[in-house]
Amino acid sequence: MKYYIGIDIGGTNLRAAILNENYIIIDKLIIENEVESGPKYNLGKLVSIIKEKWLDKEIIGVGVGCPGPLDIKNGKILVAPNLKTWEYFNVKEFLSKELNLQVKVNNDANVAALSEAIMGSGKGCESVYYITLSTGIGGGFIYKGEIVSGFNSIAAEVGNMIINEDCYKHKNMNYGGFEGQCSGTNISRIASKVMGRKITTKEVFDSARSGNNDLVNVINNWIINISKAIANIVITVDPEVIVLGGSVILNNKEYIEFIKEEVEKRIFDGIKVNIKLASMGGDTGLIGAGILLASPKF
Repeated sequence: MKYYIGIDIGGTNLRAAILNENYIIIDKLIIENEVESGPKYNLGKLVSIIKEKWLDKEIIGVGVGCPGPLDIKNGKILVAPNLKTWEYFNVKEFLSKELNLQVKVNNDANVAALSEAIMGSGKGCESVYYITLSTGIGGGFIYKGEIVSGFNSIAAEVGNMIINEDCYKHKNMNYGGFEGQCSGTNISRIASKVMGRKITTKEVFDSARSGNNDLVNVINNWIINISKAIANIVITVDPEVIVLGGSVILNNKEYIEFIKEEVEKRIFDGIKVNIKLASMGGDTGLIGAGILLASPKF
């Protein structure tokens, strides 16, 4: 039997999995990403474990999901906000040399989108737009089973979409950007400003459910801002299904219907909007990274 290796590079941890030909995870591992020590040190640790555990099997190749923006064609990180010291590092070149295997690298949201499109909530759909609502916000667009990356490899990077005229600028993104208004980090930021004290994202949702009017308003604005972004996506690429994943929405699933209602207010009458929750769970990035090996495009 042949196998794939999927790797998920995160700002906190590095994860890897070995998958069979049906993209079922056989084994997986996780190590801390000591970001400040640099990519060679951290990926070197991961490579050592992979060699010890899995290279006795017939491995087809390695797929890697990595925070963007990326130079996808060359497999190089550009300037990822949560990977300081990793700037302009060529992940593909390093892993290819160390493991002597074919390596494909893509945006982490893209590989999660691929997983949902092939095996998850978008299975059977011609076009799938995936949005992750988590600590940050990312997106991926899958058309006929292929990742749409764009000329500069930034297609579907919706976190930087401008959705209002808010003066807040999140990291290196646009003023009024989607991530600056709707990510878990920024739900906490906005609510803390309203309450005059530090409040976590979980506390925001819990207190809103308990009837705190100030935080109900924060969540209502969050829903409206998400709906603006999704409405822009719908009238731009008209996907068959939009899949919402990430910890913020998966831990607060009841809000998906409110989001859908607000989206429908912002598009043409009679247009069908199909929004689903992601179904692949916490391993979606690892599975998508494995599926990446079957793609002829990159």
